[in-house]
Amino acid sequence: MKGYLCDPGAGWEDRATILIRDGKVEAIFPDEAPDISDLPVLDLQDHLILPGLVDMHVHFREPGGEYKETIASGSAAAVAGGFTSVACMPNTSPPLDNAAQISYVLKKARLADLARVYPVGAVTLGQQGENLADHEAMAEAGAVAFSDDGRPIMNSRLMADVLKKGSALGRPIIDHCEDLTLSAGGVVYEGATGRCLGVPMVSRAAESVQVARDLVLQRATGGTLHLAHLSTRESVELFCRAREAGQDVSAEVTPHHLLLTEEAVKVCAADAKMNPPLGDAEDRSALQDALVQGLLDIVATDHAPHHQEEKGRSLLEAPFGVVGLETSFALLYTFLVKKGLLTLEALVRAMSLHPARRLNIPGGTLSPGAPADLVVVDPQRNWSVDQRAFFSLGKNTPFQGWKLCGSPVMTMVNGDMKMFRGRVKGVSADFPPLAEMIKARPPGQDEE
Repeated sequence: MKGYLCDPGAGWEDRATILIRDGKVEAIFPDEAPDISDLPVLDLQDHLILPGLVDMHVHFREPGGEYKETIASGSAAAVAGGFTSVACMPNTSPPLDNAAQISYVLKKARLADLARVYPVGAVTLGQQGENLADHEAMAEAGAVAFSDDGRPIMNSRLMADVLKKGSALGRPIIDHCEDLTLSAGGVVYEGATGRCLGVPMVSRAAESVQVARDLVLQRATGGTLHLAHLSTRESVELFCRAREAGQDVSAEVTPHHLLLTEEAVKVCAADAKMNPPLGDAEDRSALQDALVQGLLDIVATDHAPHHQEEKGRSLLEAPFGVVGLETSFALLYTFLVKKGLLTLEALVRAMSLHPARRLNIPGGTLSPGAPADLVVVDPQRNWSVDQRAFFSLGKNTPFQGWKLCGSPVMTMVNGDMKMFRGRVKGVSADFPPLAEMIKARPPGQDEE
C-alpha cells in the first residue's frame, strides 16, 4: 500500500510504502518496498494513510435498545467513519455490569466482524450508584475500562474506592462529570439561550464541581481517571492544571462541543440536545485552545443514537445525545486542520494514538508489528452530511447539510478491508472484491 502516511506513533509524516502480511504491518519504506512482486499493490497516490481511528466513548444500545442501534449497525457506522476500534458504554438494558454481559458484547462484535468493539463495564450494579459490580470478573472477560456513563458517580467514597480498584486492575475509570443537584431537569446551560427558549436550565457549575472532586480523589488515590466529554471553560481550566501538575488524568472532548455553541439548539432543536449541553463561544474557544496545546488530547464522539420519533419530540421530552461516528473526522479536518488551527498530526494523536494508549488496546499506530488497522482519507473530497446515508440506525445529527472537505474512503481492520468507497463489507450488497479494489482508481477519486 502506497500513499502519504501520517503516523505520530511511528514518527512518520511523509510518503511511504506499507508492507502488510497476515494482518500486521511488516515494514514501512520511504520508497518502493523490495521483494513485493508476489503481493498486490494498492497505489493511493496523494491520499492520506492514517492509523485507524479509536473512539473510547460510543453507545451501541445493545442489549435492550436495538431499535436505536445494534452492535452490528454501530460497527458499520464506525468503519464508515474510519474507526477501527470503539469502546462501548455500559448503559444498556440491562447494563453491562457482569462478565456475561461483557462476553455478550464481544460475541456480537465478532459476528459483525467489522470494527474492534471493546466493552466498558459498569462501575456499580445496575448503574444505581450503590454497590460495586464485580470488576475483576468483567476485566477478565474483556472489559477495558469502567464507567457508569449516563449517570455520574455521586458518592465520593464509592468513587475513591473504584479509582483504587481500577488502578489495581490496570483499567481507567471514566466518569460522567455531573452534579445532579445542580443539573436535575435542565436541558441547556443557564444563559441567554435557555431564557430565550423558556426551558429549564443546567447550572454551569454542575460539570466543573464534579471535575474538581474527581481530580482531588485521583490525587488522593493514585487511580487512573478519565473525564468524559468536557464542555465548559471552568472544567478545562481545572483539568489543565491537574495535567500540568503531573496527575494521571485524561479527558475527552467531542466534535460537537468543539464546533457548536448553544445557539445550535435554536436551529436544530432536539438534534442539538446533549448531555453535557453545548456551551457558549468562550467554552468552545477554551476547548479548542486546550486541544491545540495538547493538554486536552483525546477526541471522542459520544455517539448516542436515538430513534427519529424520540428525537422528533419537544426539546423537553426528547432524549439527550447525537450521533458522530460517520462525521467526526471530516468535521474536525475541515474546520480545524484545513483552517490551520490544528495540525493533522495532532488530530491523529487525539483520534487514534492517545485513546488507544489510554485504553491499553492494540492500534493507534502502524509501526512494524502493529495490527494493520488503518484508514485512508481523500483530503480533497467535498461532500455534504446526509443523515439518510448513515449506516447508523440513529439519524440525530446537528450537522445535517454541512459541507465538508476530506473523507475516509477506506478502512482496514487486521489487514482486512471493511469499508471501501462508502460501502461496508457484509452490509453493502455491492461491496467489491479485493482484486477490483486494487485495479480501481484511488478510493473516492471518481466521487463528487
